[in-house]
Parts: sequence; structure tokens; C-alpha cells
Amino acid sequence: MKGDDLEGFIRNERHDFSHAHLGPEQLAENPLEQLKYWIQQAIDSGVPEPYAMSLATCLDGQPNVRVVYVREFHNEGLVFYTNYKSKKGKEIEQNPKASLNFFWAETERQVRLEGTIVKAPASVSDSYFSARPRESKIGAWASEQSDKLTSRSQLEEKITAFTKKYEGSDIPRPDFWGGYIFKPHYYEFWQGNKNRLHHRVIYKQQENIWLKSMLYP
Repeated sequence: MKGDDLEGFIRNERHDFSHAHLGPEQLAENPLEQLKYWIQQAIDSGVPEPYAMSLATCLDGQPNVRVVYVREFHNEGLVFYTNYKSKKGKEIEQNPKASLNFFWAETERQVRLEGTIVKAPASVSDSYFSARPRESKIGAWASEQSDKLTSRSQLEEKITAFTKKYEGSDIPRPDFWGGYIFKPHYYEFWQGNKNRLHHRVIYKQQENIWLKSMLYP
């Protein structure tokens, strides 16, 4: 499919949604618990990588988005891991405001979150790093994430070097690699419905209370 055929297909393709009603009364009082429940339902439904989320940051007015994995949940929010010196790490350092988006086509659901990002405690990052596969630990040391790579062999040479360096010993967590906690102040739960009349329920934080309300589709 090429050119006009592709554009025509995209323009004319229509998929109607069919899932049931979604209202505030059906959702948990705590939005993080509701998010965890929907992720579990996505897992049970066989959704590939149901913990994948799009992370949007913004620096100097230019938004930037990429997919990362939520790896843990805390009372404060969602935890993901990365290289602190990566592009996303530098953007977060200068502007901690960010947004997240989960989408599960198989369950016709989406969750949007707005909030701020802080570094996870070193103990949290150490615990997660220690449980990673050895090859992933080596990769964290070898990859200067987001920096220019002149050739693939350059990376492979660094992997070989760090593999030899830590042969027969534990691999420590690099100080430039670790976790972030995304702390939401806004959630939107979206359930697909017929005729594009989708259900949207939002949570907004007021002091220590989460208030629920509905939005037009």
C-alpha cells in the first residue's frame, strides 16, 4: 500500500468501539489504584507490553515524547528508570512538569496523566538495578544514552570492555543511571464507546482529596 492508497485507507478506515458505560461511580476513589486495576486487566487480556507508557516532556516550548516502561508503583506515583544524562533526563532536570499516556487498543482504553517528576531515592534505584539481568547492567554502563554514536562497533567495544571489567564480580549501579517518580496531580480515564461518544472521567487533586468528574467526548 503506497501513496494515495495509504492516505485513502487512513482517511476512510473506521473502527467503532463497543465497550460498556464508564462513569465516576464505577471507578476507585484512588486513581492510582484504578490505573493499576486497568493495567492488570490489560495483562489478563493479553495486551502486549501493557506497562508501556508515552512520556512527554517539554523544554523551551518544544515537546518531546517517547515510550518508557512503568516498573514500580509508590504512594507518590509511578516509577520508571533511565540514564540521567539522556535527553529526557536533561529535560526533566530543567523542567520537571510532564505528561504520561497509556493506550491499550485491545481493551479500548486510555489513561492520561499530568504531573511532576522527581528522582527516586538511591535505595530504590539500587534495589531495581540489582535485580536487572547482567547484560542490562552492562548496557547501562556502556550506553551514553542520546549521545551521538559513530558506529555500532563503538558500542560493542564498550560492552566488551565493561564485561571484562566486571567479570566475576557484582556490577554496581552507575551514578548516572536510576529511577524517577512521576507524581500525578491529574488523571483522565478514557473508555471507547460507539459513534465516537467515548466516556471520559477525570480525577483532580484538591489538597489531599481526589475529585472525580466527567468530560464531554
